[in-house]
Amino acid sequence: MSFYKKNRTITISIINILMPRSLNMSGLLKAVFKKLIKKGRLEVVYPDKRREIYGDQNAKDSAAVEILTQETCLRLLVNPGLAFGEGYMDETIKPINCSIYDVLNVILQNDLAEGHYVEKIASVLRFGKRFWSQLNSLKTSQKNVAHHYDLNGALYSLFLDEDRQYSCAYFRTGNETLDEAQLAKKRHIAAKLKLDQPGLEVLDIGCGWGGMALFLAKEFDVHVTGITLSQEQLQAAKERAKKAGLEHKVCFELRDYRLVEKKFDRIVSVGMFEHVGVNYYVEFFKDINKILKPDGVMLLHSIGRSDGPGSTNPWINKYIFPGGYSPSLSEVFASVEKSGLWVTDCEILRLHYAKTLRLWHDRVKEEKEKIIQMYDERFYRMFDFYLSASELSFYYHNHMNFQLQISPSIDALPMTRDYMFEVEGKLDS
Repeated sequence: MSFYKKNRTITISIINILMPRSLNMSGLLKAVFKKLIKKGRLEVVYPDKRREIYGDQNAKDSAAVEILTQETCLRLLVNPGLAFGEGYMDETIKPINCSIYDVLNVILQNDLAEGHYVEKIASVLRFGKRFWSQLNSLKTSQKNVAHHYDLNGALYSLFLDEDRQYSCAYFRTGNETLDEAQLAKKRHIAAKLKLDQPGLEVLDIGCGWGGMALFLAKEFDVHVTGITLSQEQLQAAKERAKKAGLEHKVCFELRDYRLVEKKFDRIVSVGMFEHVGVNYYVEFFKDINKILKPDGVMLLHSIGRSDGPGSTNPWINKYIFPGGYSPSLSEVFASVEKSGLWVTDCEILRLHYAKTLRLWHDRVKEEKEKIIQMYDERFYRMFDFYLSASELSFYYHNHMNFQLQISPSIDALPMTRDYMFEVEGKLDS
Protein backbone atom coordinates (compact mmCIF):
# COMPACT_ATOMS: atom_id res chain seq x y z
CA MET A 1 0.00 0.00 0.00
CA SER A 2 1.40 3.42 -0.99
CA PHE A 3 2.07 6.07 1.63
CA TYR A 4 -0.73 8.21 0.22
CA LYS A 5 -3.33 5.40 0.29
CA LYS A 6 -2.26 4.36 3.77
CA ASN A 7 -2.37 7.98 4.97
CA ARG A 8 -5.80 8.54 3.41
CA THR A 9 -7.19 5.36 4.99
CA ILE A 10 -5.86 6.32 8.43
CA THR A 11 -7.27 9.85 8.12
CA ILE A 12 -10.74 8.62 7.13
CA SER A 13 -10.72 6.00 9.92
CA ILE A 14 -9.84 8.61 12.56
CA ILE A 15 -12.56 10.99 11.36
CA ASN A 16 -15.12 8.18 11.29
CA ILE A 17 -14.25 7.37 14.90
CA LEU A 18 -14.31 10.96 16.13
CA MET A 19 -17.44 12.07 14.24
CA PRO A 20 -20.90 10.81 15.28
CA ARG A 21 -22.29 8.21 12.87
CA SER A 22 -25.43 10.31 12.50
CA LEU A 23 -23.41 13.20 11.08
CA ASN A 24 -24.10 13.47 7.35
CA MET A 25 -21.06 14.33 5.24
CA SER A 26 -23.31 15.70 2.53
CA GLY A 27 -24.82 18.12 4.99
CA LEU A 28 -21.41 19.46 6.00
CA LEU A 29 -20.35 19.77 2.37
CA LYS A 30 -23.54 21.66 1.52
CA ALA A 31 -22.60 24.26 4.09
CA VAL A 32 -19.14 24.58 2.52
CA PHE A 33 -20.52 25.07 -0.99
CA LYS A 34 -23.04 27.61 0.30
CA LYS A 35 -20.26 29.69 1.79
CA LEU A 36 -17.84 29.11 -1.09
CA ILE A 37 -19.83 29.75 -4.28
CA LYS A 38 -20.51 33.47 -4.55
CA LYS A 39 -19.59 33.93 -8.21
CA GLY A 40 -21.11 31.80 -10.95
CA ARG A 41 -23.84 29.20 -10.54
CA LEU A 42 -23.12 25.63 -9.44
CA GLU A 43 -25.64 22.82 -9.14
CA VAL A 44 -24.53 19.87 -7.01
CA VAL A 45 -26.18 16.45 -6.86
CA TYR A 46 -25.26 14.62 -3.66
CA PRO A 47 -25.04 10.85 -3.01
CA ASP A 48 -28.64 10.81 -1.74
CA LYS A 49 -29.65 12.35 -5.14
CA ARG A 50 -30.72 15.62 -3.56
CA ARG A 51 -29.91 18.70 -5.64
CA GLU A 52 -28.69 22.03 -4.37
CA ILE A 53 -27.97 25.19 -6.35
CA TYR A 54 -25.33 27.66 -5.17
CA GLY A 55 -24.20 31.13 -6.16
CA ASP A 56 -25.80 33.62 -8.50
CA GLN A 57 -28.88 32.08 -10.12
CA ASN A 58 -28.54 34.41 -13.11
CA ALA A 59 -24.79 34.07 -13.57
CA LYS A 60 -23.34 33.75 -17.05
CA ASP A 61 -21.01 30.93 -15.94
CA SER A 62 -22.85 27.87 -14.71
CA ALA A 63 -22.14 24.16 -14.29
CA ALA A 64 -23.51 21.05 -12.62
CA VAL A 65 -21.70 18.19 -10.92
CA GLU A 66 -22.63 14.95 -9.16
CA ILE A 67 -20.83 13.57 -6.11
CA LEU A 68 -21.50 9.85 -6.00
CA THR A 69 -20.23 8.66 -2.59
CA GLN A 70 -20.22 9.78 1.03
CA GLU A 71 -16.49 8.99 1.17
CA THR A 72 -15.90 11.53 -1.59
CA CYS A 73 -17.88 14.09 0.40
CA LEU A 74 -15.65 13.34 3.39
CA ARG A 75 -12.48 13.71 1.35
CA LEU A 76 -13.71 17.01 -0.08
CA LEU A 77 -14.16 18.20 3.48
CA VAL A 78 -10.75 16.97 4.65
CA ASN A 79 -8.50 17.74 1.68
CA PRO A 80 -10.38 19.45 -1.18
CA GLY A 81 -7.23 20.49 -3.06
CA LEU A 82 -6.37 16.84 -3.65
CA ALA A 83 -9.78 15.19 -3.46
CA PHE A 84 -11.58 17.06 -6.22
CA GLY A 85 -9.09 16.06 -8.91
CA GLU A 86 -8.91 12.48 -7.65
CA GLY A 87 -12.69 12.27 -7.50
CA TYR A 88 -12.91 13.28 -11.16
CA MET A 89 -10.19 10.79 -12.11
CA ASP A 90 -11.95 7.99 -10.19
CA GLU A 91 -15.40 9.03 -11.47
CA THR A 92 -16.87 9.58 -8.03
CA ILE A 93 -17.26 13.20 -9.15
CA LYS A 94 -18.95 13.63 -12.54
CA PRO A 95 -19.87 16.78 -14.46
CA ILE A 96 -23.52 16.81 -15.55
CA ASN A 97 -24.15 17.93 -19.14
CA CYS A 98 -20.96 19.96 -19.10
CA SER A 99 -17.19 19.47 -18.88
CA ILE A 100 -14.82 19.47 -15.91
CA TYR A 101 -13.54 22.76 -17.34
CA ASP A 102 -17.02 24.27 -16.87
CA VAL A 103 -17.19 23.03 -13.28
CA LEU A 104 -13.73 24.35 -12.42
CA ASN A 105 -14.51 27.62 -14.17
CA VAL A 106 -17.22 28.26 -11.59
CA ILE A 107 -15.36 26.93 -8.55
CA LEU A 108 -12.05 28.68 -9.21
CA GLN A 109 -13.68 32.07 -9.60
CA ASN A 110 -14.30 31.86 -5.88
CA ASP A 111 -11.83 32.01 -3.01
CA LEU A 112 -11.42 28.40 -1.89
CA ALA A 113 -9.38 29.30 1.18
CA GLU A 114 -12.01 31.76 2.39
CA GLY A 115 -14.93 29.47 1.65
CA HIS A 116 -13.44 26.28 3.06
CA TYR A 117 -11.94 26.53 6.55
CA VAL A 118 -10.05 23.24 6.29
CA GLU A 119 -8.48 24.30 2.99
CA LYS A 120 -7.47 27.60 4.57
CA ILE A 121 -5.64 25.69 7.31
CA ALA A 122 -4.19 23.22 4.78
CA SER A 123 -2.79 26.03 2.63
CA VAL A 124 -1.00 27.45 5.67
CA LEU A 125 0.43 24.01 6.49
CA ARG A 126 1.55 23.47 2.87
CA PHE A 127 3.35 26.78 2.94
CA GLY A 128 4.99 25.86 6.23
CA LYS A 129 6.35 22.57 4.92
CA ARG A 130 7.69 23.91 1.61
CA PHE A 131 11.24 23.36 2.83
CA TRP A 132 10.67 19.59 3.02
CA SER A 133 8.35 19.17 0.03
CA GLN A 134 10.84 20.88 -2.30
CA LEU A 135 14.05 19.17 -1.24
CA ASN A 136 15.14 18.55 -4.83
CA SER A 137 18.44 16.74 -4.45
CA LEU A 138 20.26 15.49 -7.55
CA LYS A 139 18.57 12.09 -7.25
CA THR A 140 15.13 13.46 -6.39
CA SER A 141 15.24 16.01 -9.22
CA GLN A 142 15.81 13.31 -11.83
CA LYS A 143 13.02 11.19 -10.36
CA ASN A 144 10.60 14.15 -10.36
CA VAL A 145 11.45 15.04 -13.94
CA ALA A 146 11.00 11.44 -15.09
CA HIS A 147 7.52 11.35 -13.51
CA HIS A 148 6.17 13.74 -16.14
CA TYR A 149 8.67 14.20 -18.94
CA ASP A 150 9.50 10.53 -19.47
CA LEU A 151 5.95 9.72 -20.49
CA ASN A 152 5.51 8.25 -23.94
CA GLY A 153 6.87 10.79 -26.39
CA ALA A 154 3.97 10.03 -28.71
CA LEU A 155 1.64 11.60 -26.13
CA TYR A 156 3.33 14.98 -26.40
CA SER A 157 3.36 14.84 -30.19
CA LEU A 158 -0.44 14.69 -30.08
CA PHE A 159 -0.95 18.11 -28.50
CA LEU A 160 2.27 20.14 -28.69
CA ASP A 161 3.42 22.15 -31.69
CA GLU A 162 5.63 20.59 -34.33
CA ASP A 163 8.77 21.65 -32.45
CA ARG A 164 7.49 20.22 -29.13
CA GLN A 165 7.74 23.43 -27.14
CA TYR A 166 6.28 22.44 -23.76
CA SER A 167 6.14 25.95 -22.30
CA CYS A 168 4.27 29.22 -22.66
CA ALA A 169 3.97 30.47 -26.23
CA TYR A 170 4.07 34.14 -27.24
CA PHE A 171 0.96 35.71 -28.77
CA ARG A 172 1.33 39.13 -30.33
CA THR A 173 -2.32 39.33 -31.37
CA GLY A 174 -3.92 36.30 -29.72
CA ASN A 175 -4.97 34.95 -33.10
CA GLU A 176 -1.81 32.99 -33.87
CA THR A 177 -1.82 29.25 -34.35
CA LEU A 178 0.06 27.21 -31.76
CA ASP A 179 3.02 26.72 -34.11
CA GLU A 180 3.15 30.43 -34.97
CA ALA A 181 3.06 31.44 -31.30
CA GLN A 182 5.77 28.99 -30.29
CA LEU A 183 8.02 30.21 -33.08
CA ALA A 184 7.38 33.77 -31.92
CA LYS A 185 8.39 32.71 -28.39
CA LYS A 186 11.72 31.35 -29.61
CA ARG A 187 12.39 34.54 -31.57
CA HIS A 188 11.41 36.71 -28.62
CA ILE A 189 13.81 34.88 -26.32
CA ALA A 190 16.62 34.83 -28.88
CA ALA A 191 16.36 38.61 -29.24
CA LYS A 192 16.86 39.04 -25.50
CA LEU A 193 19.94 36.80 -25.53
CA LYS A 194 21.71 39.25 -27.87
CA LEU A 195 23.38 36.59 -29.99
CA ASP A 196 25.33 39.23 -31.89
CA GLN A 197 28.31 37.21 -33.07
CA PRO A 198 28.80 33.70 -34.49
CA GLY A 199 30.42 31.00 -32.43
CA LEU A 200 29.03 32.06 -29.05
CA GLU A 201 28.81 29.22 -26.52
CA VAL A 202 25.24 28.82 -25.28
CA LEU A 203 23.92 26.60 -22.46
CA ASP A 204 20.27 25.53 -22.55
CA ILE A 205 19.25 24.41 -19.04
CA GLY A 206 16.26 22.09 -19.25
CA CYS A 207 16.44 21.75 -23.03
CA GLY A 208 13.38 19.55 -23.42
CA TRP A 209 13.21 17.88 -26.81
CA GLY A 210 15.87 20.24 -28.15
CA GLY A 211 13.75 22.73 -30.06
CA MET A 212 15.22 25.93 -28.61
CA ALA A 213 18.82 24.70 -28.91
CA LEU A 214 18.36 23.67 -32.53
CA PHE A 215 16.64 26.97 -33.36
CA LEU A 216 19.46 29.07 -31.88
CA ALA A 217 22.18 27.03 -33.57
CA LYS A 218 20.51 27.23 -36.96
CA GLU A 219 19.40 30.87 -36.91
CA PHE A 220 22.40 32.45 -35.13
CA ASP A 221 25.34 30.18 -35.90
CA VAL A 222 26.12 29.55 -32.22
CA HIS A 223 27.23 26.40 -30.40
CA VAL A 224 24.63 25.10 -27.96
CA THR A 225 24.90 22.59 -25.13
CA GLY A 226 21.51 21.37 -24.00
CA ILE A 227 21.11 19.62 -20.66
CA THR A 228 18.11 17.68 -19.37
CA LEU A 229 17.26 15.14 -16.68
CA SER A 230 14.83 13.26 -18.91
CA GLN A 231 16.07 10.16 -20.71
CA GLU A 232 13.18 10.33 -23.17
CA GLN A 233 13.87 13.95 -24.05
CA LEU A 234 17.60 13.39 -24.32
CA GLN A 235 17.20 10.60 -26.85
CA ALA A 236 14.70 12.58 -28.92
CA ALA A 237 16.88 15.71 -28.89
CA LYS A 238 19.95 13.79 -30.07
CA GLU A 239 17.98 12.22 -32.89
CA ARG A 240 16.64 15.61 -33.96
CA ALA A 241 20.13 17.14 -34.02
CA LYS A 242 21.39 14.30 -36.18
CA LYS A 243 18.44 14.53 -38.55
CA ALA A 244 18.90 18.32 -38.88
CA GLY A 245 22.62 17.95 -39.58
CA LEU A 246 23.47 20.13 -36.57
CA GLU A 247 25.50 17.66 -34.50
CA HIS A 248 28.59 19.84 -35.01
CA LYS A 249 26.79 22.81 -33.43
CA VAL A 250 24.53 21.22 -30.82
CA CYS A 251 25.18 18.58 -28.19
CA PHE A 252 22.77 17.23 -25.60
CA GLU A 253 23.67 15.75 -22.22
CA LEU A 254 21.90 14.10 -19.30
CA ARG A 255 23.18 16.49 -16.66
CA ASP A 256 22.00 18.51 -13.67
CA TYR A 257 22.78 22.23 -13.88
CA ARG A 258 24.61 21.94 -10.56
CA LEU A 259 27.22 19.74 -12.21
CA VAL A 260 28.09 22.13 -15.05
CA GLU A 261 31.61 23.59 -14.78
CA LYS A 262 32.30 25.11 -18.19
CA LYS A 263 31.75 28.87 -18.67
CA PHE A 264 29.28 30.09 -21.32
CA ASP A 265 28.63 33.32 -23.20
CA ARG A 266 24.88 32.85 -22.98
CA ILE A 267 22.49 30.76 -20.91
CA VAL A 268 18.84 30.15 -21.65
CA SER A 269 16.37 28.30 -19.45
CA VAL A 270 12.72 27.91 -20.43
CA GLY A 271 10.20 26.18 -18.17
CA MET A 272 12.83 24.61 -15.94
CA PHE A 273 13.05 27.03 -13.00
CA GLU A 274 9.69 25.77 -11.68
CA HIS A 275 11.50 22.51 -10.81
CA VAL A 276 14.47 24.02 -8.97
CA GLY A 277 12.79 24.20 -5.56
CA VAL A 278 12.43 27.29 -3.41
CA ASN A 279 15.25 26.15 -1.10
CA TYR A 280 17.73 26.25 -3.98
CA TYR A 281 17.06 29.62 -5.58
CA VAL A 282 20.06 31.40 -4.10
CA GLU A 283 22.39 28.54 -5.02
CA PHE A 284 20.86 28.37 -8.50
CA PHE A 285 21.78 31.97 -9.27
CA LYS A 286 25.18 31.60 -7.64
CA ASP A 287 25.78 28.62 -9.93
CA ILE A 288 24.69 30.72 -12.91
CA ASN A 289 27.17 33.41 -11.90
CA LYS A 290 29.96 30.83 -11.79
CA ILE A 291 29.34 29.45 -15.28
CA LEU A 292 28.34 32.69 -17.04
CA LYS A 293 31.21 34.72 -18.48
CA PRO A 294 31.69 38.24 -17.06
CA ASP A 295 29.99 39.86 -20.06
CA GLY A 296 27.51 37.01 -20.49
CA VAL A 297 23.72 37.11 -20.66
CA MET A 298 21.05 34.75 -19.36
CA LEU A 299 17.36 34.60 -20.23
CA LEU A 300 15.18 32.88 -17.63
CA HIS A 301 11.59 32.05 -18.60
CA SER A 302 9.33 30.67 -15.85
CA ILE A 303 5.79 30.43 -14.55
CA GLY A 304 5.32 32.73 -11.60
CA ARG A 305 2.71 34.19 -9.29
CA SER A 306 1.81 37.84 -8.85
CA ASP A 307 0.37 37.61 -5.33
CA GLY A 308 3.47 36.73 -3.33
CA PRO A 309 4.95 33.45 -2.07
CA GLY A 310 2.63 30.46 -1.90
CA SER A 311 2.59 26.69 -2.21
CA THR A 312 1.81 24.08 -4.86
CA ASN A 313 -1.64 22.56 -5.15
CA PRO A 314 -1.46 19.02 -3.67
CA TRP A 315 -3.08 17.38 -6.71
CA ILE A 316 -0.61 19.01 -9.10
CA ASN A 317 2.26 18.02 -6.79
CA LYS A 318 1.14 14.40 -6.63
CA TYR A 319 0.09 13.70 -10.21
CA ILE A 320 1.76 16.22 -12.51
CA PHE A 321 4.87 18.00 -11.20
CA PRO A 322 6.25 16.47 -7.97
CA GLY A 323 8.52 18.97 -6.22
CA GLY A 324 7.42 21.75 -8.57
CA TYR A 325 6.58 25.30 -7.55
CA SER A 326 5.76 28.54 -9.37
CA PRO A 327 7.67 31.32 -7.57
CA SER A 328 6.71 34.90 -6.90
CA LEU A 329 8.93 37.61 -8.30
CA SER A 330 9.76 38.71 -4.75
CA GLU A 331 11.29 35.28 -4.09
CA VAL A 332 13.24 35.31 -7.34
CA PHE A 333 14.56 38.87 -7.06
CA ALA A 334 15.62 38.33 -3.45
CA SER A 335 17.67 35.33 -4.57
CA VAL A 336 19.24 37.14 -7.52
CA GLU A 337 20.28 39.96 -5.20
CA LYS A 338 22.36 37.52 -3.16
CA SER A 339 24.17 36.12 -6.20
CA GLY A 340 26.01 39.17 -7.50
CA LEU A 341 23.99 39.19 -10.73
CA TRP A 342 22.05 42.00 -12.38
CA VAL A 343 18.45 41.70 -13.56
CA THR A 344 18.80 43.75 -16.72
CA ASP A 345 15.26 43.30 -18.00
CA CYS A 346 11.95 41.88 -16.77
CA GLU A 347 8.82 41.15 -18.78
CA ILE A 348 5.53 39.78 -17.47
CA LEU A 349 3.45 37.61 -19.80
CA ARG A 350 -0.01 37.68 -18.22
CA LEU A 351 -2.39 35.62 -20.34
CA HIS A 352 -0.04 34.03 -22.86
CA TYR A 353 0.06 30.72 -21.01
CA ALA A 354 -3.71 30.62 -20.59
CA LYS A 355 -3.98 30.85 -24.37
CA THR A 356 -1.27 28.19 -24.81
CA LEU A 357 -3.00 25.80 -22.44
CA ARG A 358 -6.32 26.30 -24.19
CA LEU A 359 -4.78 25.29 -27.52
CA TRP A 360 -3.10 22.26 -25.93
CA HIS A 361 -6.37 21.26 -24.29
CA ASP A 362 -8.28 21.55 -27.57
CA ARG A 363 -5.81 19.14 -29.16
CA VAL A 364 -5.97 16.72 -26.21
CA LYS A 365 -9.75 16.58 -26.51
CA GLU A 366 -9.47 15.93 -30.24
CA GLU A 367 -7.06 13.06 -29.57
CA LYS A 368 -9.02 11.58 -26.66
CA GLU A 369 -9.37 8.09 -28.09
CA LYS A 370 -5.68 7.85 -29.00
CA ILE A 371 -4.66 8.91 -25.49
CA ILE A 372 -7.01 6.36 -23.92
CA GLN A 373 -5.56 3.64 -26.14
CA MET A 374 -2.05 4.76 -25.19
CA TYR A 375 -2.82 4.75 -21.43
CA ASP A 376 -6.40 4.47 -20.16
CA GLU A 377 -9.49 6.57 -19.43
CA ARG A 378 -8.33 7.53 -15.93
CA PHE A 379 -5.09 8.91 -17.38
CA TYR A 380 -7.08 10.91 -19.92
CA ARG A 381 -9.24 12.39 -17.16
CA MET A 382 -6.06 13.29 -15.27
CA PHE A 383 -4.73 15.22 -18.26
CA ASP A 384 -8.13 16.80 -18.86
CA PHE A 385 -8.23 18.03 -15.27
CA TYR A 386 -4.58 19.18 -15.38
CA LEU A 387 -4.99 21.35 -18.47
CA SER A 388 -8.37 22.73 -17.36
CA ALA A 389 -7.19 23.69 -13.89
CA SER A 390 -3.90 25.08 -15.18
CA GLU A 391 -5.52 27.37 -17.74
CA LEU A 392 -8.02 28.70 -15.23
CA SER A 393 -5.25 29.35 -12.70
CA PHE A 394 -3.90 32.02 -15.04
CA TYR A 395 -7.29 33.72 -15.09
CA TYR A 396 -8.31 33.46 -11.45
CA HIS A 397 -5.31 32.52 -9.27
CA ASN A 398 -2.75 35.21 -10.12
CA HIS A 399 -0.47 32.99 -12.17
CA MET A 400 1.59 34.46 -14.98
CA ASN A 401 4.90 33.98 -16.78
CA PHE A 402 7.97 36.12 -16.42
CA GLN A 403 11.13 36.50 -18.45
CA LEU A 404 14.22 37.79 -16.68
CA GLN A 405 17.30 38.90 -18.57
CA ILE A 406 20.30 38.52 -16.26
CA SER A 407 23.98 39.43 -16.50
CA PRO A 408 27.01 39.65 -14.18
CA SER A 409 27.86 42.98 -15.79
CA ILE A 410 26.18 46.37 -15.58
CA ASP A 411 27.29 47.29 -19.10
CA ALA A 412 27.14 44.02 -21.05
CA LEU A 413 23.97 45.14 -22.80
CA PRO A 414 22.87 48.31 -24.64
CA MET A 415 21.21 51.14 -22.73
CA THR A 416 17.76 50.52 -24.26
CA ARG A 417 15.67 47.61 -25.56
CA ASP A 418 15.88 48.75 -29.17
CA TYR A 419 18.22 45.91 -30.13
CA MET A 420 15.60 43.35 -29.07
CA PHE A 421 13.01 44.79 -31.44
CA GLU A 422 15.53 45.02 -34.26
CA VAL A 423 16.46 41.33 -33.94
CA GLU A 424 12.83 40.22 -33.79
CA GLY A 425 12.04 42.36 -36.80
CA LYS A 426 14.81 40.71 -38.84
CA LEU A 427 13.65 37.23 -37.79
CA ASP A 428 10.07 38.03 -38.75
CA SER A 429 10.98 39.33 -42.19
